[in-house]
Amino acid sequence: MKYTVSIEIALPREEVVQLISDPAHMPKWLRGLVLHEPLNGVHGRLGTTSHVVFQTGKQRMEATETITRVDPEDLRGVPSSVTVHYDREIAGKGMWQAQRDRIIDAGPDTTVWESESEFRFDGLMMRLVALLMRGSFRKQSRQHMQDFKAFAEHGTDVRQGSN
Repeated sequence: MKYTVSIEIALPREEVVQLISDPAHMPKWLRGLVLHEPLNGVHGRLGTTSHVVFQTGKQRMEATETITRVDPEDLRGVPSSVTVHYDREIAGKGMWQAQRDRIIDAGPDTTVWESESEFRFDGLMMRLVALLMRGSFRKQSRQHMQDFKAFAEHGTDVRQGSN
């Protein structure tokens, strides 16, 4: 299963990248995040693997995230015409996901975050569930992006409703 969602954020690209890549901010906009802990490497750096835990209602998901692309690694002096790429793979019990994010400068105070998700599932039952819930996956991705936009633009924290 593969899909792409995008959102426009009313902030310069550099600010968006800074906010989205800071692990201290992740629980403020990433609903259900319980833990995001590097196992080796430095958060957000190429090759780093992290243990991630999400809780949605009674459903708990544990996985390993590996950063597969960070380009460019340093934004200082990078022209606005260059798209920032941040890709990772997430593997958990019965599933694998590739997340390919592009942060695009759309003007002096506007950024477009485009996110492509690809999922693969093990076993017939998991594949059937994924097929039936395809819309839910897209909806959840869109919700994460809307939550980030609200956090970045207004300081809204999903844990408390506001900052």
